Amino acid sequence: LQTRMQSLQPDPKAQYRSVYEALKKIVLTEGFWRPLRGINVTMLGAGPAHAMYFACYEKMKKSLSDTIQHGGNSHLANGIAGSVATLLHDAVMNPAEVVKQRMQMFNSPYKSVLACIRTVQKTEGFGAFYRSYTTQLTMNVPFQAIHFITYEFMQEQINPHREYNPRSHIVSGAIAGAVAAAATTPLDVCKTLLNTQENMALTSVNISGHLSGMVNAFKTVYQLGGISGYFRGVQARVIYQMPSTAIAWSVYEFFKYFLTKHKLEKRTSL
Repeated sequence: LQTRMQSLQPDPKAQYRSVYEALKKIVLTEGFWRPLRGINVTMLGAGPAHAMYFACYEKMKKSLSDTIQHGGNSHLANGIAGSVATLLHDAVMNPAEVVKQRMQMFNSPYKSVLACIRTVQKTEGFGAFYRSYTTQLTMNVPFQAIHFITYEFMQEQINPHREYNPRSHIVSGAIAGAVAAAATTPLDVCKTLLNTQENMALTSVNISGHLSGMVNAFKTVYQLGGISGYFRGVQARVIYQMPSTAIAWSVYEFFKYFLTKHKLEKRTSL
């Protein structure tokens, strides 16, 4: 939905006023499973990407907090650790995102994930999978910095003793995701344009060939939609991120608690 709603010059059959209308229209005209196209490639990349992401975050957060605030909770450490973890995460997820978004566009010519990968590789080269990598990082570094700082701040407020408390992890995760998503929507719109290389939109502003680079994407979005163009799909983005970050944090905190408890039990039994 987000990819469709961020389309700057959509096909008349793919124009939507709200998230609900978009979902209803896509299901009725293109089938029940259409909104889930490309999800398999995202799921394939998400496992290793998230494992590296949380492992790197936890290690860096601890090391930096010890240096900056002698073992205390440093918001600066949280922000830096989240930003560095993003570099690893996005290296895996960027190609998956390119494939997913191309498959989700209206009238997408790709029949399957493999067909999409082969065609993009053949016609645009390997670089096409990383064309939006710098934009992704430019977006995700502030996103993750805001996300982690907000999450840790919320935990300080509602779970000061940092115990395992599923409700607090869900609430903190959802709020952190919503704040970070809303703040970085303009960058996400630019990323979508770079990933999809929307032909109708690019032709209307006399751009032939491929659009590349963050600055060019920013200018093109403004030419096509003005200031409001930067906030296209903000609702869909916030709605998508809230459960996503809430689930990610609650699952992560559960396994962290489970593994720590298991380690302690092992030690005391020895």
